[in-house]
Amino acid sequence: MIKKLTLCTISALIMLTAGAAFAAKAETQPASADLSAVAASRDIQIKNGEWTMLAQLYPVPAVSDDISQALTPEHLASWWNIFNDPMMTELILKSLESNRDLAAARARVTEARASLGISQANLLPWLDSTNFWNNSRTPLPAGTGSGTNLYKLGIDASWEIDVFGGQRASVRAQRATLEAQYAALYSTWTSLASEVAMNYISLRTLQERLAIAQYNLGLQQDTVDIQQSKVDSGLSDSLALKQAQYTMEQTRASIPSIESSIEQTMNALAILVGEVPGTLEEKLAAKQPIPKLSGTEFIGIPANAVRQRPDIRQAERQLVAQLARKKSAQADLWPKFYLTGSIGTEAGNWGSLFSGPAKLYSFLPQISWPIFHAGAIRNNIKVQGAKAEQLLAAYEQTVLSAVGEVRDSLSANVKEYERNESLKRGVEAAQTALDIANDKYANGLVDFTNVINAQRSLTGLSEEYVISQGQISTNAVALFKALGGGWQPMEEAEKALAEAAKQAKK
Repeated sequence: MIKKLTLCTISALIMLTAGAAFAAKAETQPASADLSAVAASRDIQIKNGEWTMLAQLYPVPAVSDDISQALTPEHLASWWNIFNDPMMTELILKSLESNRDLAAARARVTEARASLGISQANLLPWLDSTNFWNNSRTPLPAGTGSGTNLYKLGIDASWEIDVFGGQRASVRAQRATLEAQYAALYSTWTSLASEVAMNYISLRTLQERLAIAQYNLGLQQDTVDIQQSKVDSGLSDSLALKQAQYTMEQTRASIPSIESSIEQTMNALAILVGEVPGTLEEKLAAKQPIPKLSGTEFIGIPANAVRQRPDIRQAERQLVAQLARKKSAQADLWPKFYLTGSIGTEAGNWGSLFSGPAKLYSFLPQISWPIFHAGAIRNNIKVQGAKAEQLLAAYEQTVLSAVGEVRDSLSANVKEYERNESLKRGVEAAQTALDIANDKYANGLVDFTNVINAQRSLTGLSEEYVISQGQISTNAVALFKALGGGWQPMEEAEKALAEAAKQAKK
C-alpha cells in the first residue's frame, strides 16, 4: 500500500513539474505570435493596422500631390477649434460631458474593469469562514431524549494552481476586453463630437437658406406689387402678374419645410448634448455664419504619426481577447491541480471550543484530468478558433474601411471646393442676368418671362451655393473623424481619472 502511494505521489510530482515547464514556455510566447500565425498569409500593413500608410499607398485622383501638410496631430486632437466657432465648441464639449450614449459607454468600461477583477481573483486562493451552532434533541423511543449542542468555528481554503495557464489566459482575455471597451468609449466620443458638429453646421446652413428664401420672397413680393399696379392702371394684362405670383408662391412654399428642418436639427442637438429638446432654441435661434475653414490647408493626412483610430483599436483588442480565450480552452485538455483544506475548532459546548482536543484540520491536494468528454473540449477549442478567425476578418475589414473613409473624405473635400467655386460664379452671373432682364423689361425690349427665368435661376443657384458652403465644412468634419481626431478631451479625462484614483488611495 505504501509503495502504491509512493508511486502515485512521484507520478503527480512529475506531472506537476512537466506542467509547470509547459506553462512557463507558453507564458513566454507573446499573444501577437498567435495573431501572426493566423494572419501570416495576409497583407502585413492590413494586419498591423497601418491605415494612414495604406490611405496614401495609391494616389487619390482628386487630390494633388502638393496638398498642404498643415494638418497636424495637435490640430486633430481638438479639430473643432480650427473652425473658430465658440458656440460649436461649447456644444461639443457639453456633449462629451452629458450625452447619454457616452454615459452608457462609460458604464460598460466599469463593467469590463470589474470583470477583469473577477478573473484576477481566480488566480489567488479563496478563504471562507464556516461557523455554526447546532442544537438538537432525539426522541425517547430512538434516543436518550436529551438535547445536544455542537459549536464550530473554522476557515476553509481552496486554490486552483494554474499550471497550464488557463486562468492566466482568461485574465489576459478580460484585460483585452477592458481595453476594447475603452476603445469603444473613445469611438463613441469621436463619433459624438463629429455628429454634434455636423448637426450644428446643418443648422447654420438651414438658417442661411431660410434667410435667402425670405429675402427672395420679399423681392418677389415687390415684383408682384408692381405688376398688380400695372394691371390696375391698364398698362399690362394679367399674364405677367400671374407669372410673378406663382414664382412668389413657389418660394413661399419652400419656407415651411426649411423651418421644420431647423426645429428637427435643434432637437437633435439638444439630445446629443443631453438636454431636453427645446432647451437650446433660445441659444441657437439667432442666425450665425456657417462655420468655415480658412481654406484647403487643413485638408490632408498629417505627416506625423496619427493616434490609432479607436474603432481599429477596439477590433484589435477584441481579436487579442478571443485568442486568449482560445488558449484558455486549450488548457482544458490538461490536468487541473487543486489545494483545499480547512482549520478550526469543534466542541459540544462554547467553553471547550479553544481547548486542545477541540482543534481540527484537513488538507486535500487534488488532480483532475479530463479523460472522456465526447469531444466537447476539442470542439470548444475549434469554436474559439473560429471566433478568432471571424474577429480577424472584422479587424481587417475595419482597417480597409478606415482607408476608404479617409480617401473618400479627401476626394469629397477637394471636389466640393471646386463645385463651390463654380456655384459662386453661377450666382454672380445669375445676378447680372437678372439685372439685365429687369432693365430690358422696363424698357419694353423683352417680355416678363425673361425676368421670371432669371429670378428662378438666381434663387436656385443661391440656395445651392449656401448648401455647398455647409457641405465643405461637413466634409472637413468627416475627414477629421475618419482620421480619428478629437482625442484631446479624452486624454484630459484620463488624467483627471488617474489623479482622482491617486487621491482616493491617500
